[in-house]
Amino acid sequence: MTIKAYGAHAGNLPLEPIDIARRAPGAHDVRIDIAYCGVCHSDLHQVRAEWAGTRYPCVPGHEIVGRVSAVGAHVSEHRVGDLVGVGCIVDSCKHCADCGDGLENYCDHMVGTYNSPTPDAPGHTLGGYSQQIVVHERYVLRVRHPEAQLAAVAPLLCAGITTYSPLRHWRVGPGHTVGVVGIGGLGHMGIKLAHAMGAHVVAFTTSDSKREAARALGAHDVVVSRNADEMAAYAKRLDFILNTVAAPHDLDAFFALLKRDGTMTLVGAPASPHPSPAVFNLIMKRRSLAGSMIGGIPETQEMLDFCAEHDIVADIEMIRADQINAAYERMLKGDVKYRFVIDCASFAG
Repeated sequence: MTIKAYGAHAGNLPLEPIDIARRAPGAHDVRIDIAYCGVCHSDLHQVRAEWAGTRYPCVPGHEIVGRVSAVGAHVSEHRVGDLVGVGCIVDSCKHCADCGDGLENYCDHMVGTYNSPTPDAPGHTLGGYSQQIVVHERYVLRVRHPEAQLAAVAPLLCAGITTYSPLRHWRVGPGHTVGVVGIGGLGHMGIKLAHAMGAHVVAFTTSDSKREAARALGAHDVVVSRNADEMAAYAKRLDFILNTVAAPHDLDAFFALLKRDGTMTLVGAPASPHPSPAVFNLIMKRRSLAGSMIGGIPETQEMLDFCAEHDIVADIEMIRADQINAAYERMLKGDVKYRFVIDCASFAG
């Protein structure tokens, strides 16, 4: 089946309308009519070849929500008409230890929703900036939010699980003081989720103008990281730091805020490395530096259910498909609160 999409033919070219092919659903496949697709900062990095290995044409998009329009003969968990989502994973080996633990995101043979090798034409996966997608049932998530919230649910499929997974893994909850560094597409979700988990949330921003916005998201305290006195007031007070910033910056300033045995987990992925932290900031208080990448399928479903229960969605700005290049330029300037979402009905017009 040929459908409409937006993609780029080279890293130095803008995204433009293109026609792409989708396979017919196999026995275990689900075909989804895409209603909305979130715009992730990693889309920009990948499509512009700022990360190695971009395959063209590149059709980004891994924050997908819509309705099931067809299912294969052996699909049991999804029916035509169901509201569903697809995140960053559309396949994996299904038999390694990581897949067995429901951590398909760490499978060595994970297939990303776009830019991963596949037998389907054109030889790599094509993402959610499109009208439809066909995905194996294992990687399709149930959406329990009201349909009116569907557009704002889309970013949960990447920004939501990227922040939920480390908060859950390091057992954030009541009695914990948690720092969230950066108030953007990832950070605003980190604040909402940590607050809902019962933690005392401290938001860190470089901009004094974001204080009230951070409090509105659920932060109990807000620190301007460029203010040395404000940073010093939190020395050795934090149990956990979720660092969402996708640009190189000084990590040592934040290590000083961790208690003994505290952990800072990086989820932002800058195009160039952070300056290396000083070893003594780690060893003197047995602090840890960690990383986390999205989440497995069971945990992503858990996250969606948690968000539905707590009425959590992303703060979004809706755009038409033909506004995507302007949206990328605005993202580079931090001019979005906090996630662009493409209305995929605009592909038809």
